[in-house]
Amino acid sequence: MKRAGRRTSGARPPLTLALPALVAVAFLTLPLLGILVRTEWGELAGHLSSPGTVEALRLSLVVSFWALGLSLLLGVPLAWLLARVRFPGKAVVRSLVLLPMVLPPTVGGVALLLAFGRRGLLGPWMENALGITLPFHTSGAVLAATFVAMPFLVISLEGALGGLRPRYEETAASLGATPVRVFFTVTLPMVAPGLIAGAALTWARALGEFGATITFAGNLPGTTQTLPLQVYLLLQDEPAAATSVSLLLLAIAMVVLVALRGRWTGTPADRTRRAVPSADTAPAASAVPEPAGAEVRPVPERERWSLRAEVTGFTRLTLDAEPGTTIAVVGPNGAGKTTLLRALLGLTPRAHADLRLGDLDVTDLAPHRRRVAWVPQDGALFPHMSALANTAYGLRAQGVGRAEARRTAQSWLDRLGVGHLAHRRPAQLSGGQAQRVALARALAARPRLLVLDEPLAALDQTTRAHVRHTLRTHLAGFGGVCLIVTHDPVEAVSLADRVLVLDEGRALQDASPADVTRHPHSPWVARMLGRNAWSGTATADGLALAGGGTLITADPLPPGTEALAVIPPEAVAVHREKPGGSPRNVWPGTVREITTSGSRLRVLVTSDQTPDLVAEITPQSAAELGLADGVSVWTSVKATEATVVAR
Repeated sequence: MKRAGRRTSGARPPLTLALPALVAVAFLTLPLLGILVRTEWGELAGHLSSPGTVEALRLSLVVSFWALGLSLLLGVPLAWLLARVRFPGKAVVRSLVLLPMVLPPTVGGVALLLAFGRRGLLGPWMENALGITLPFHTSGAVLAATFVAMPFLVISLEGALGGLRPRYEETAASLGATPVRVFFTVTLPMVAPGLIAGAALTWARALGEFGATITFAGNLPGTTQTLPLQVYLLLQDEPAAATSVSLLLLAIAMVVLVALRGRWTGTPADRTRRAVPSADTAPAASAVPEPAGAEVRPVPERERWSLRAEVTGFTRLTLDAEPGTTIAVVGPNGAGKTTLLRALLGLTPRAHADLRLGDLDVTDLAPHRRRVAWVPQDGALFPHMSALANTAYGLRAQGVGRAEARRTAQSWLDRLGVGHLAHRRPAQLSGGQAQRVALARALAARPRLLVLDEPLAALDQTTRAHVRHTLRTHLAGFGGVCLIVTHDPVEAVSLADRVLVLDEGRALQDASPADVTRHPHSPWVARMLGRNAWSGTATADGLALAGGGTLITADPLPPGTEALAVIPPEAVAVHREKPGGSPRNVWPGTVREITTSGSRLRVLVTSDQTPDLVAEITPQSAAELGLADGVSVWTSVKATEATVVAR
């Protein structure tokens, strides 16, 4: 019986690869074994406690920790710059940062001497103007260790920052946090593992630095003679003591690498997410009853914000909405929906919005000063904060005191039915609960404009219904304008006062949900609503279809007009024989697919004479007709059942 957790493989590794790999392991291991074998264990304590070793160890610790401090002070901003900012010559700057890692340390020491020595580029000025002399001084050893060690911190942290999706920082900015606050409260905590790994490697490299130190700072006992330099001297006169001190440095390096547990090599540490075992963590737990405080409250006039926006760039349109209006933004992928939201937030160069909220022109304001709150599709809750801290974040960023911010945040969580989850982290929340917390966080920040990017897309149907009800309740009491990007017609109809239809960055339609449902101007919207949508050119009798064929309509448009015909699936009749009587649109076709839609069936029929057509019939009718994939049928549509709208 095989043990659980043991890896098994169906094939042995080829010897042509396994043997060189084993040789490589032996090559790397034997020198370390040499230290262990040659160490005089009985004399180890005496060697390590000698005055020279103790003084060198003290100096090494002082130099390495100062080097770590300088690396954090300078390297963290540099890593952020490389990861987050585009600028000319970025590749050159990154190469310069990595250069000390491949440069021979003695060459690095010579370079430091020519830059900061008494005859170097800056050395004379530093000595005459500031009274600072770096060579042959402890500060010189610190500078040398920083020069060779800081790249380890920079590349480790840059990789962590590159893997952090910007939406967390953008969401924090939309809640009113300044860039500096976002960096220290969101960015750094979320890349802490990479920062810690880089800091540990930097410290270990600084502790073991030899070549640059001896070349630039010299080898002065008590001043610049660190442990590696002492090993070099001891090796000439006391090899046994040199071996003991080498063992100490080896042990320190191994402790650092074991503590990192593969983070440096890219192997993630095993971290199991522990959720609080409770029924509330299940998706269905979002269906908690609305609390008593969830009723719609009157909005003071001073907290009512209208919207006026002129958007240019990839997305070009004009938005005008009164306070309390909810607009659903719909359209196919690539239509410009998210670009529109990010233009209003001031987060994209693809489009620009001349934006006025109420009486305030916020066009030239930075994202954190616009008071435009954003809820991304996944909520983007800060994983290192509790639900309460997440909700209070915007208020704290706006200068509200901690106690008041937490009280207000708790009130919003209570109103959205998740107050009992205030102290849980996002990983301990279900999808519906996390969406409620994200909404509470946005509303608590007192925004002038609320933008929601598919807020319910990741939820199951049951949870979505409950969260939709919560969202509708609280949007009714919101004093600003709300824009919701959605692909769900139910959301568009049930949540919005208006539906804005986009296609290729243009507004095709901006009307009430009822008007858009009855007369969609976009084939995509018509299909989203479950309608058949055919494009064509109006003729005297109806519509000449773009793909060939003709649709006869009761109310034709002026000839030559580009138009869209919308045919409800329930208006399409399916026959096994060619029908007679009143239908003026009759086409032969073949059944290609039958799917279930509630208590009815949707039948896809293809034809050489028309575009694909979807009919909706009862299961009993399908059985009577003997419908199946590949069956030949006839379809018919009355002229009065087709709605034609100009495009």
